[in-house]
Amino acid sequence: MIKTEKEIKIIEEGSLILSKTHGLIASKIKPGIKTIDLDKIAYEFIKDSKAEPSFKGYKGFPSTICASVNNEIVHGLPSNYEIKEGDIVSVDCGVYYKKFHSDMAFTYPVGNIENKIINLLKITKESLYLGIKAIKKNGHIGDIGYKIQEYVENNNYSIVRELVGHGIGRKLHELPEIPNYGKRGNGLKIKEGMVFAIEPMVNLGTNKIKIQKNNWAIKTLDKKPSAHFEHTVAVLKDKVKILTTYDYINKFFKI
Repeated sequence: MIKTEKEIKIIEEGSLILSKTHGLIASKIKPGIKTIDLDKIAYEFIKDSKAEPSFKGYKGFPSTICASVNNEIVHGLPSNYEIKEGDIVSVDCGVYYKKFHSDMAFTYPVGNIENKIINLLKITKESLYLGIKAIKKNGHIGDIGYKIQEYVENNNYSIVRELVGHGIGRKLHELPEIPNYGKRGNGLKIKEGMVFAIEPMVNLGTNKIKIQKNNWAIKTLDKKPSAHFEHTVAVLKDKVKILTTYDYINKFFKI
């Protein structure tokens, strides 16, 4: 679980490629584009950057990105679905660079979105940063989930329980698991050199989920929208550093 400064630097370099991939996707998302086209764009950019898509082939996953639309929470398969005005599209993507992974997600609002759904995206994104702010050397994993859960539930949304954040490095999913709920002071102690993927998944309605027949896409049971935001984060000697960035997305989408 512990990475050296050199290894964290490599993850940061891969995270920059990943962040730029999202920026390219952000520039292309609009009504009429197919999610399979976004997948192709991401694949070609990552390969041109001398990296590999982390997701493609992972446990048989067929694509470079997860494209989860509206009531899909995560793991939506890119397809010939044409994005429509009023959709929200969660794009989750990973990059494998110099033997290390990075992971990042952003939920994109397409065109005019209902205020209650824009607020869902806003609260979910804010909960991500509150969770990251709770990461402290010698603190505990439960501190992260506590802050996310507190903020989300105080705003009357629900936290998905079955899906969690995770350590990341030579493997895409490493220990520890990082739930988006919890109690302060509980769980593994946080140490210098740990690298995490923090990723709140927040539903407008119930937190109950349903796995689809393709065994990948996971939807909300009540068919109400869900939002997902994620950063790769490192615990350094004197600070916690977010290795991925939304700066490239912010040129096109601000939530």
